[in-house]
Parts: sequence; C-alpha cells; structure tokens
Amino acid sequence: MRDVFEIAAGWLEEGRKFALATLVELREAATAPIGTTIAVDETGCVFGNIGAGCYESDIVAACIKTAADGEIRRLDINLTSDDVILGGTACGAVMQLLIWRPEPAFAHTARAIADGKEATRLRIDDFEHVFPPKDTLILVGATTLAAELATIANRLDFHVVVVDPRPAFATKERIGGAHEIVHAWPDEYLPGALSDRTLVVVLSHDPKFDLPALRCALQSNAPYIGLLGSRRSQAARRLSLQEEGFDETALSRIHGPAGLDLGGVTVGETALSILAEIVAARRGGGGSPLMDAGGAIHHTVCVR
Repeated sequence: MRDVFEIAAGWLEEGRKFALATLVELREAATAPIGTTIAVDETGCVFGNIGAGCYESDIVAACIKTAADGEIRRLDINLTSDDVILGGTACGAVMQLLIWRPEPAFAHTARAIADGKEATRLRIDDFEHVFPPKDTLILVGATTLAAELATIANRLDFHVVVVDPRPAFATKERIGGAHEIVHAWPDEYLPGALSDRTLVVVLSHDPKFDLPALRCALQSNAPYIGLLGSRRSQAARRLSLQEEGFDETALSRIHGPAGLDLGGVTVGETALSILAEIVAARRGGGGSPLMDAGGAIHHTVCVR
C-alpha cells in the first residue's frame, strides 16, 4: 500500500491528473485495511488494489471523474450478495471509499507515508487515519539468507536493518533489500535500536555475533527474537546464556531454529519460513516451529 503513495508523490511532481480512492469504512469481511488506497490517472492507469472484485471498474470510473473535476465522491460497495442479477461477489464485505484529488502539497505527506519512518496522519474530508511507522526487522549477520529475508520483508512493510562489522560482507550490492546497513558489532548497535516495534533475527552461526545479539535482545522488549542454527548450536547458545544468568522464561523468548516447519530446504524457502513465523507472532496466528514435540529440530539450511 505504501507504494501507492510513492507513486502519488511522483505523479504530483509530474503534474499528472489523477485521483486516489481510499478505503474509509469496512464492515463484515476484511478485504483490506482501512486507509488502503489506489491511484488512478485520467487515462485509467491504475496502481494498487483494494479488493473490490468486479466493482474495481466502478472505483476506476469514479476516480477518472474526480481526476477531471476535483469533486470528492463517496462510493459504497456491497460485496455480500451472490445474486448475479443484483450484483455482488458474496465476499461478505461492505465498504465505503472516498474518491479525492490531492493537491500538489500532498506530495510531502505521500512520501512520508511511503517512507514509514514515523507516524503520518492522512486527512480527507471528514476522514482521518494515522499510518503507523514501519516495524523494524534487524538481521544480525550479512549472510545470503539475510539478503533473501530483506527482499521478502520489504514486501511485508518492514524497515530492514542489517548489522555486521565486516565491510566486505555487509554491502548494498550483496543485500539490496536492506534499508540500512550498519557496520558495527551487535552489542554496539542493538542497545540503542531495540524497542517493542523491533524484531531481531540472528543469522551468523558465530558465537561472537550470536551471544552479544541475543543478550541485547533478551534485555529488551523486542517482540520477536529468532536464532538460526543446528540443534547443537542452539543448545550451546542457551547454555552460555544460562551461565550468564538468563532463566528459562527469558530463553523461551528465543525462536530457535527460527521459522515455521514448511518443509523447505533452499535459502529462499528458509527465509519464507522465518517470515511466516514472524507474521504468525505479530498477528496471533498458529503454525508449527522447526521443532517437533520430542524436541528434535528439523533440517535448517546453513548459509553464510
């Protein structure tokens, strides 16, 4: 969704005529979050999606009118009917959209929403919505898996930071999906970076990285702490932390090996399983971690 506001900012700077359709009310099924927006220019070029099915053409038509005359329009869409004569898609949602043409000054707000660095308020007519800042995903260790995680996490609306003191490994060329690359040891960077909106995945397989990163994460209120590694390395990390005074309650916060058991074996599949577990943790979903009931850890790809 943030990509739409990036496009809107660019269109405003180009002087292109267009309108935005913003979801302002939703009942029954959740087709998209409140605040979801699509952009439609005067020629009918569409960027984004609200999930209105066969009614998307009505939204586009309303946007083309507003792009031309600047009039704010309200569009009510009912997706609860399965009657092919009366219309509807039986999706179970009733939604209302505001169709509006932004002024050139909106480009600044649009870019702020797209960047997601801080909470940004959107006001249209009598509708007001706050876009929260992006959650941050910190990847400790500039590995091949970090590159895969960064790419997918971008699509999940994370601000991705890679922490690794080795300049030869921690480069934008190797990890193009990262928003920030920090050349520092974990215990140098993490204490000032962790919060309840910061998730951490430790990927290095090296105790010089793993232990300081886990120590910092466990001393914070980070909502997710993931650790890559074999059964042996998982046990070794926990033993070291126990000897430092961390109890079982603290150690239970570590998801290790990180990821849901999707049965994957490739680097990309491992990245997907880790982010699936993160989504489940954030949204309250279920799923099986990479460990069976008897404590046996399933296969985990070892990548550097």
